[in-house]
Amino acid sequence: MDNYRELHIIMPVKDSIRTVREALSSLYASTDLNWRFTIYNDYSTAENTELLRQWSLQYGFELVNWEERTKHPSPNYRFTLIDAQRKALQEHADLLIIESDVLVRRDTIARIRTARQDRVGMVAAVTHDENDKVNFPYKYAVLWKPTPTFTSKRFSFCCTLLTLEYLQAYSFEQLNPEKDWFDVTISRKSLEHGFRNLLLMDTPVLHKPHSSRPWKQMKYTNPIKYYFLKLFHRRDKI
Repeated sequence: MDNYRELHIIMPVKDSIRTVREALSSLYASTDLNWRFTIYNDYSTAENTELLRQWSLQYGFELVNWEERTKHPSPNYRFTLIDAQRKALQEHADLLIIESDVLVRRDTIARIRTARQDRVGMVAAVTHDENDKVNFPYKYAVLWKPTPTFTSKRFSFCCTLLTLEYLQAYSFEQLNPEKDWFDVTISRKSLEHGFRNLLLMDTPVLHKPHSSRPWKQMKYTNPIKYYFLKLFHRRDKI
């Protein structure tokens, strides 16, 4: 398998401009810069949208503003995944999703690319906190050894590669439009289509959870209110 196949990287953004700036700095400090990069701006404020436009000129990435393409309210993750899959398939490329609250290391992209194997659908970098400890969403792996590990547990999109073979096997057009987030669905569909999912316990990235949607922090500080918003206001549907 060609580990250095064409690569398309995407970053969904919803404000959280400080972490976006940090994420961009870490990404462009990578030792591997052989990729195409797109930011999907999901109804950020006008001020932050202008900053993203300026950074797109500075760094040379493509900026997609969903406000200019759809009246559908944020979150528009399904549209982002569909559009990114379409472009990746056209380019015969793998797709790497990096969230705006994730800081990669200089060798992260190179390590993810070289970890690809036959019949692998997803390759994810484990997330750490600022104390270099495994954190959300991979706390289920906190006791695992620091080595690449195949797992049937769900992956997040914090820093996750979707291989071309998987993109060719499952169309994101089939994702449920009633949901907001699709990491659980896409993790399961990879396994259902006969692929394996590989979690790189030896390739950590820094994750600052929920920076773009602060209300979700209530899951840890005020869980009763969090689940009220989730259930009765139909937020955060997975």
